[in-house]
Amino acid sequence: MNVILHPRYITDEQGKKMSVVLSVEEYEALMEEVEDLALVAERRNEETSPHEDVEARLKADGLL
Repeated sequence: MNVILHPRYITDEQGKKMSVVLSVEEYEALMEEVEDLALVAERRNEETSPHEDVEARLKADGLL
């Protein structure tokens, strides 16, 4: 999923960006992306299975 953001900035008197405002929809999509990335990072050292093995397991379980 690509998150397209339309941020609005709150600035101080000098125009320095201090805060960001996102719609709830954008915020929730962004948080979902963060959660997905966290899962990928947690699992990066897990063993992998060949595609054929996964496919055979799914077929045996009636999921494919």
